[in-house]
Amino acid sequence: MTSFKALQVDRKEGESLYSHQVVERRIEDLPPGDLLIRVKYSSLNFKDSLSAKGNKGVTRQYPHTPGIDAAGVIESSNSELFDVGDEVVITGYDLGMNTSGGFSEYIRIPADWAIPLPKGLDLRQSMVLGTAGITAALCVEKLLLAGVKPDQGEIFVSGATGGVGSISVALLAKLGFDVAASTGKLEMVDQLIRLGARKVVERDAINEGFDRPLLKETWAGAVDTVGGDILFNIVKSLKYNGSVACCGMVASPNFEANVFPFILRGVNLLGVDSVEQPIEIKQKMWQRLAGEWRLDCLEPIVKEVSLHELPEQIELIFKGKAVGRIIVKIG
Repeated sequence: MTSFKALQVDRKEGESLYSHQVVERRIEDLPPGDLLIRVKYSSLNFKDSLSAKGNKGVTRQYPHTPGIDAAGVIESSNSELFDVGDEVVITGYDLGMNTSGGFSEYIRIPADWAIPLPKGLDLRQSMVLGTAGITAALCVEKLLLAGVKPDQGEIFVSGATGGVGSISVALLAKLGFDVAASTGKLEMVDQLIRLGARKVVERDAINEGFDRPLLKETWAGAVDTVGGDILFNIVKSLKYNGSVACCGMVASPNFEANVFPFILRGVNLLGVDSVEQPIEIKQKMWQRLAGEWRLDCLEPIVKEVSLHELPEQIELIFKGKAVGRIIVKIG
């Protein structure tokens, strides 16, 4: 009977408070699945903080181990697709939501959640990207498919110091776009410039004009990671036929809208989800991020922590104080 370490979130009886501690678990307690994986690295995302804080829209049953990302080595396989010793990456689906997640030395999952580690990346590098990298890649892909090109003008990125925002800035800059990065953390301006931003826009400037039906045509396209009224201010600021890829709701899931920018300027609001994407699309994004979209500038925005250090980092990301990418070294 093999035991292993995992971060466990539990609700205090009769209270709405949740505890976080590293505990010993048994392999036998993991859910059924085709693949038993020894996790080497995971990463911390905003959704993990929601799970750790008891958000019922993310996780319904406690005690629970969050972690929507994992990278590791297969220790046993009941699938013809994978062999023992294969290195794999898992992002999204139900991992870390209602299935015991990547903040653990072992996970057990269905085979169709796993992707072979792309050539050109090691396990650590895959988690520097993780869900944030796949989401950023999907946003950029949607903008390109909508016809947004570098010669059409500046591309705006909101929440640019977060995981998705940071990677979006770097990826768009790599592809030749002039990137305007928005943040409320002005101490991170130099870091955003190093990632490739041509300029940094203070978040308060984007908050102006909520009561106006249209704003000045400014951006050829945008990646929005925060939602709320900021998202619709971006929509109102798009150039004719411009597009914004929307992937976050940290500010709010709601915004006040009107049809003027859509009808008078023909703009596009493009929704992006990375959780339930077909495995073939995820594989395509991983291959790009390991190949022609490879980013070698991300290490300065990476913070590596242990399982025991996770509770503090969960609190920071939940309060909007985390920056860049937080990866978790497991084994």
